[in-house]
Amino acid sequence: MASIQFADVQSRPTEFLDFTSLTLDEFQQLVPPFEAAFQAHMAVWRLDGKPRTARQFAVYSNCPLPTPEDRLFFILAYIKTYSLQVVQGRLFGMGQSKANQWIHVLLPVLLAALRALGDAPARSLTALAQRLGVSEADAATVVVPLEEAPAPVVAVPAAAPASPLLPMTAPNGVSSAPKTLLNRRGVRAARKRTIRSKMSC
Repeated sequence: MASIQFADVQSRPTEFLDFTSLTLDEFQQLVPPFEAAFQAHMAVWRLDGKPRTARQFAVYSNCPLPTPEDRLFFILAYIKTYSLQVVQGRLFGMGQSKANQWIHVLLPVLLAALRALGDAPARSLTALAQRLGVSEADAATVVVPLEEAPAPVVAVPAAAPASPLLPMTAPNGVSSAPKTLLNRRGVRAARKRTIRSKMSC
């Protein structure tokens, strides 16, 4: 299966920027902390998400992402394009299930590398103010809260029905249906007696 690799696009800066949103220099600065975070993660966890108990991680000859650059390129391309996992796998020469495994391993690794560099996204106004070196009031002027964001104006025709095109439902709360306990030795998922239809002849 043909695939895209870092070596294929590193010589084409515009295409590389389109795939990753980074220049080649920015990418190269991110590789060492990303690989350190990846090795630390793989020392404790296997690719399938289970704890590592025996062998240490090694790159096999048929690995679809053999180099640190390929792994970083894979996850940055996924974040930039947010393609279906089957498409992401096809682009990088693997099936959907392997793409799923790599995505679930590499996303936390990328976040750990960005945290180590001090470039992880700020999750609060206080953290943003500390990062910018300004007061929270000054940081608040940079951020537009979601509640205050202007809603797009949509022209509604006069003959439009009052109900929405697609019905929207809210959660109804806890279901009153009995739960099927699958841990019991004898589970009966069918009714105990048959119910005769009133429509039968």
